[in-house]
Amino acid sequence: MQRELDRNEQLARLQARYCGRGRVGKGRLLDEFCEQYGYERKYAIKLLGGGIGSRGGSDGGPGPEPKYGPVREVVERVWGAAEQLCGKRLGPALGLWVPHYERHYGRLLPVQRKLLAQISPATLDRLLAGCKARGVRRLSGTRPGTLLRQQVPLAGEVWDQGRVGFMEADSVAHCGKSLAGDFVWSLVYTDIASGWTEGRAVFNKGAHGVLEQTRDVEAAVPFAILGFDFDNGSEWLNWPLIRHLQERTRPIRLTRSRPYHKDDNAHVEQKNWMWPRQLLGYGRLADPTVLPQINALYKEAWGPLQNFFLPSMKLVKKWREGSRWVRRHDQAQTAYARLLASGQLEPQQRRRLRDWYESLDPFVLAAEVERRLRPILRPARREPASQSQSSLQEEA
Repeated sequence: MQRELDRNEQLARLQARYCGRGRVGKGRLLDEFCEQYGYERKYAIKLLGGGIGSRGGSDGGPGPEPKYGPVREVVERVWGAAEQLCGKRLGPALGLWVPHYERHYGRLLPVQRKLLAQISPATLDRLLAGCKARGVRRLSGTRPGTLLRQQVPLAGEVWDQGRVGFMEADSVAHCGKSLAGDFVWSLVYTDIASGWTEGRAVFNKGAHGVLEQTRDVEAAVPFAILGFDFDNGSEWLNWPLIRHLQERTRPIRLTRSRPYHKDDNAHVEQKNWMWPRQLLGYGRLADPTVLPQINALYKEAWGPLQNFFLPSMKLVKKWREGSRWVRRHDQAQTAYARLLASGQLEPQQRRRLRDWYESLDPFVLAAEVERRLRPILRPARREPASQSQSSLQEEA
């Protein structure tokens, strides 16, 4: 017992000497301590620094108290309303959401403001590690259109990704477990330079419906469309749409991707998850009466929330190292910020965009999305499970 007390007293004296020294002095003391007692250097650092045996963590384990505990609730609320962004996107989004957060949940303390300003993406991911969820992949509904392939050339070159107005388009099937029968399709339109995205819905992706919604998108985007790229689906390769885009004073440049090469439309393909899938899921939407509700949701709530308040990252460069690709992305920005920074908008377009942005509240938009989504998804939840099984049997 006396030997144990002497040992603890000696350790306490060594710890006091260690903490009172500079870097060089600590190194010399560590050398002597390891040589005399035979400890590994890392263990000796913890022992002299007071790390072994301390119970400072919030969970009773070793380590200091969590630094970002005061802002955990703020981060979780913003993350939940901002469609569960990753840390690299959530960091820039906090600066956009926090002013509106105070309007809904009360003023933040100075220490909370300081912590939110310096929190890193990795720390955000650690704070939210217990809240993450996974998605799944389902069926593809692209059916090739062959009549106009010769009239629309393949995209043989990379478009200027710094010039606003070159868009990619794609369609997403809300078919559930079967592509048989009639159901709703989402149309997604993405500007390559800014990431500005619009979504519309049609029933059975007929040429007339796709043309009508494309016209509506052209009138809604805050810039002129210069180019239009799509896949080989029959909803895009049809005469009504081609005539609309080509028979004008300044025709829109048209290109199509190579068959079975989704990477040719990578910008819009990645938006398929962020837009219709994240919002409407993978269930079957077979009721045509929900079309006006989906289009209103896309235009009035989901679109403004995505384009003005949810930052995204763009690939800057990539290179191959052995068997793997290494990618580097830029700082996450919203499509609205990219448009303003491009310097390619007319003064009137910039003023209209700023007025639109200042009239919006992201928490109100997020609540509006939830409110409008319930009546849209309610019919899909009432669909009998046996119906999906019978459709699969018919296909077989």
